Amino acid sequence: MSTIRCDIVSAEDEIFHGNVTLVVATGEMGELGIAPRHAPLITRLKPGYVRVTLENGDSQEFYVSGGILEVQPQVVSVLADTAMRAKDLDEAAAKAAKDEAERALANRAPDMDLAEAQAKLAEAVAQLQALERLRKTLKH
Repeated sequence: MSTIRCDIVSAEDEIFHGNVTLVVATGEMGELGIAPRHAPLITRLKPGYVRVTLENGDSQEFYVSGGILEVQPQVVSVLADTAMRAKDLDEAAAKAAKDEAERALANRAPDMDLAEAQAKLAEAVAQLQALERLRKTLKH
């Protein structure tokens, strides 16, 4: 089976490095599936998940706060400000952040940065969605 190397890195650390058969990520224009021999591309990522399928068929899921996905002939690179394994996400903290962002948007003061509040809400929702995907994966 053909593989491509995948590197997922954050500003702090390399989160994943290995050969995979598929990388799925949430790009600005929708979900992307990258397999070996994919055409080169660079795109921005929205906050969400990245799933890699390993050579043995197992999958691993990661949460990214957004970033860049670059596809080259031999490697897929995911460069994110924040990246972590989905199993390491804190569900209670993500729900609290979502609730706080929703309250801030509902009771918005005139000096509040709307874009910042919307970005915080999108990030919290993306974390919760990554956790939900992980739960579904573990059930199967």
